[in-house]
Amino acid sequence: MTTPILEVRGLRKVYPVRHGDLVAVDDVSFAVQAGSCLAVVGESGSGKSTCARIIAGLERASAGEVEVDGAPWNTGRLSTSERRRRARVVQMVFQDPYLSLDPRQRVGSCLAESLRLHFDLTAGQRADRIGELLDLVGLTEDHARVRPKQLSGGQRQRVAIARALATRPRLLILDEAVAALDVSIQAQILNVLMDAREHTGVALLFISHDLGVVRQLADDVVVMHHGKVVEQGRAATVLGTPADPYTRRLLESVPRPGWRPTLKEPSCR
Repeated sequence: MTTPILEVRGLRKVYPVRHGDLVAVDDVSFAVQAGSCLAVVGESGSGKSTCARIIAGLERASAGEVEVDGAPWNTGRLSTSERRRRARVVQMVFQDPYLSLDPRQRVGSCLAESLRLHFDLTAGQRADRIGELLDLVGLTEDHARVRPKQLSGGQRQRVAIARALATRPRLLILDEAVAALDVSIQAQILNVLMDAREHTGVALLFISHDLGVVRQLADDVVVMHHGKVVEQGRAATVLGTPADPYTRRLLESVPRPGWRPTLKEPSCR
């Protein structure tokens, strides 16, 4: 067995609230193999995004261990050089790219800034790399000259993915990265992620509430409910023959082909 790129053991996160403690994550353990895709699924409030933010270093765990490539991944205060080193290993893409992209910065400048921070490249090498990144996510060099407000939601998410891939990370965390997009655009972004995984070997930690999306992308699935893992295993098994009642309820809530919403009859007054 090879060492997983990511291993989480006994992760716990407690938030102090007015009338006691809120346990957002409770004894969560899972692993992501190098080059694979693990989906963490559950409804809003299940703790899945909190796990992602702890792994990315945006939150501190109350207890538990995180290892990346077999080494402890301390999520406490870090030096600037250590943060940069980690950014070349783990990157994160958020749900709303418009909030994560600088609206004043052109796409090319956004990618160039990331490359300048992490690699010693000439101007020509940076330009070539920017072209490679744009091509990888299905954009053209024309997109390098525009600002985020001139792009569609799907194009902005492609830019966010390109920026994350600029550091050549080994693990890409995607926190509801397609949830805000139309179904047709979701499919395009999923294809971008599959292409990126194939061409770069990056592993994916995919956070989602949408099992229909997860089915297309994930090798393995972790199901969370009220901060705990209720089921995990190979995607085909968990989504095909779920063992836990909560997983079955999630699957039953996925709209099927031909589904139409039930409309209430207007009341007569």
